[in-house]
Amino acid sequence: MNCTICGAMTRALIQPATGHCYYRCDHCDFIFKAEEHVVSAEEERREYDLHVNSIDDPRYVAYFKRFVEAAVVGHVTIGKNGLDFGSGPEPVLAEILERDYGYRMDIYDLFYAPEKVFAGRRYDLITCTEVAEHLRDPLAFFRLARELLQEDGLLAVMTQFHPEGDEAALKAHYLRDQTHISFFSFKTMETVAALTGLEVVYTDHKRYTAFRRRG
Repeated sequence: MNCTICGAMTRALIQPATGHCYYRCDHCDFIFKAEEHVVSAEEERREYDLHVNSIDDPRYVAYFKRFVEAAVVGHVTIGKNGLDFGSGPEPVLAEILERDYGYRMDIYDLFYAPEKVFAGRRYDLITCTEVAEHLRDPLAFFRLARELLQEDGLLAVMTQFHPEGDEAALKAHYLRDQTHISFFSFKTMETVAALTGLEVVYTDHKRYTAFRRRG
């Protein structure tokens, strides 16, 4: 199986508890779930419908504000037009960026806001939180994000990096979530940047990565 990020050959990993197969690329360190074990869109939607997220929940707001303060503030160099890609059942992050940081936000979500409002537009900021791990073709998303960014625009991504070793990765709760199918490390993010014309300008080496569009 070829890596869906860099195209290199991968090796299979089997999760002992579920028997599910994953493929790991030793070139870019990407891990992705075998297609036969990917849940249907209907099953994924049912899982999302169980989430209860609200702008009135101070812990949830603090969760997003930590991300914004780390991966957005101090890295954005232009404008206040933004897109939250994968906004979820309640667009809490977009509301925070508008209310507390003065952004004008568009939202898109495959299930909850499916209109492609971003078509023909360019943005100063794109946020993508807890979405990349659900994507079958993450490289296509990063390429789209680059095209939607203004020059020097910022893409801020939140997705938990997988542990380094095979055994640790297979034991990780994030990998075992049935709706998660794509798993990254900082090396993966560097590869993505090189392949898409983005530049990594920040990472916490855990779950936050910020990219800037150059040229």
